[in-house]
Amino acid sequence: MVKGKGQVDESILVCVYYGPNGERLIKRGHKLAKVLNCPMYVLTVDPLPYDEFDAEKSGYVDRWEELTNELGIDEFIMRDNEKQPITRAIAEVADAFHITQVVIGQTPQNRWEEITKGSFVNALQRELSPFTDIYIVSIDRGIRNEKGQMYERGVRAFLLKNEDGYELVFSRSKHNQYEGIFYKELGTDFNNGMFKFVCEGKTFEVHVADSHVTEQIKEPPNL
Repeated sequence: MVKGKGQVDESILVCVYYGPNGERLIKRGHKLAKVLNCPMYVLTVDPLPYDEFDAEKSGYVDRWEELTNELGIDEFIMRDNEKQPITRAIAEVADAFHITQVVIGQTPQNRWEEITKGSFVNALQRELSPFTDIYIVSIDRGIRNEKGQMYERGVRAFLLKNEDGYELVFSRSKHNQYEGIFYKELGTDFNNGMFKFVCEGKTFEVHVADSHVTEQIKEPPNL
């Protein structure tokens, strides 16, 4: 990317992870950098060393690096074999390159992580300089499971036990047995889809048809 005089006020870091959204996120960040006429960098972080990446993962990295060169982006940065938390690694790179805007993607998985592990965004904010902004890009309207089924973005929901089993509800109540994320199937007017929740430290997924769980699930420990 061409830099001009006075273009030190803004500097963008796009953070990508494995999956089809990485390329789109880079292109979105590039458009923003063109508007601001400022430097841009692409970063990916992985706890494994590069030589242990599988073919799919290394393929994504190669494509991101190729795209970085195609678009004239300043630099592609890969922090492989990273042993510290991802948020800290991002903050180190942001500090080294005097980044003012960190661009990350907001996907359905982010919302699930907030329930099970806490907010990634909040953790990143604590690591970054107070002068660095986080720009969250919504880059996917749905998710696809291993069978190829498409779901809408997840929403917080609950399971309420009744005489027929478990019913999916969206209002918080002391009578609810489980709290989790409901992913509704695309193209349906009914509450059909997948409910994902945690019980005793383990993650479970159950199918939901017309607001009712269609399979047996483990009873909560407190019942």
